[in-house]
Amino acid sequence: MNAPVLVINCGSSSIKYALIDSDPEAPRLAGLAERLGSPDARLKGNNSAGESFTQPLPDADHTQALNAILERMEGRVPSAVGHRIVHGGEHFTQAALIDDSVINAIETTAALAPLHNPANLAGVAATQSVFPTLPQVAVFDTAFHQTMPPRAYRYALPESLYAEHGIRRYGFHGTSHAFVSQRAGELSTRGAGGWLTAHLGNGCSTSAVCNNQSQDTSMGLTPLEGLVMGTRSGDVDPGLHAHLHRQLGWSLDKIDNVLNKESGLLGLSGLTNDMREIEEAAEQGHPTAQLAMEVFCYRIAKSLAALSCALPQLDGVIFTGGIGENSPVVRRNVLALLPHFGFALDVSANETTIRGKEGCLDSAGHQGPQVWVIPTDEEGRIAMETRHCLEARV
Repeated sequence: MNAPVLVINCGSSSIKYALIDSDPEAPRLAGLAERLGSPDARLKGNNSAGESFTQPLPDADHTQALNAILERMEGRVPSAVGHRIVHGGEHFTQAALIDDSVINAIETTAALAPLHNPANLAGVAATQSVFPTLPQVAVFDTAFHQTMPPRAYRYALPESLYAEHGIRRYGFHGTSHAFVSQRAGELSTRGAGGWLTAHLGNGCSTSAVCNNQSQDTSMGLTPLEGLVMGTRSGDVDPGLHAHLHRQLGWSLDKIDNVLNKESGLLGLSGLTNDMREIEEAAEQGHPTAQLAMEVFCYRIAKSLAALSCALPQLDGVIFTGGIGENSPVVRRNVLALLPHFGFALDVSANETTIRGKEGCLDSAGHQGPQVWVIPTDEEGRIAMETRHCLEARV
């Protein structure tokens, strides 16, 4: 399949898109339709020459936004559409050609991702109306982690909650962890081996990957479990919900909102969820910004150390995502908390890593576990899985 794949990541009021050629060096048409359904709706993106544009789309819905995106394709016709679907439950271990049975299966997992799966399905419906003859493929955030063994994905809860209701750890950011671990295997002399991956952005997760298969990950039933994130708390005492309800009279909805939207870096710092601003404030001596940095980095290191138990060998750690790729301070602080793992960070290389560039940050001659920065490419991974899904049917 040589024609480009249109990758769609649809939210409740947005559509992120990218038109990706089979040639990785080919320029991408990419952008974001945002604030859909409002007078301020707009389409932002770039053309094949790398020039940016902004197009007002007042009150546009998803279908109207997709038609506007289609007009920005510069005459290039996609061969297929690959959709990011957040939660596939246990139904999907790989990408799937979308038909009625697949849509029904995604709908059954909506309770596990009520903010994401319905929006993802709305994107599928809108895309099918605009591209009725193109094959549509669902690529799931959770599918990569379906190789986890029961000891990693089961909660210590009554069996019936798992057997009847699917309550277990699923993990997310699967396309990112899959991409960077496979890329490390291609770049490093260690091969596929055993890698710890840290996807650090506004959402954050870690994973243990051996021979390109996920063995464990930090996120669980929902994307709230695990690391401290931009506005998400990550791990808290499970008794916190009952405590806040009894002591403060908070409803479950309020508690859920606080843990997802008012916590994390934002909650700790009281300033912002933007790591760049927190780093700047911390450097200026702001105490809560310094605390946010310390907690954030400590929890990442703690998670990586725990996940190392899932690997038969440790070949290295990979930093990715907006923070992982662009914050030498976070990388340095995390690795400083793991001295017993034998990492040897080249401080100069760490400080001068160019945004968007991949590379090994080891000191010269180091023979222990390696340190890599690899920019993630979730859209590229979705396009690749879409192609593989369709080629397997031929």
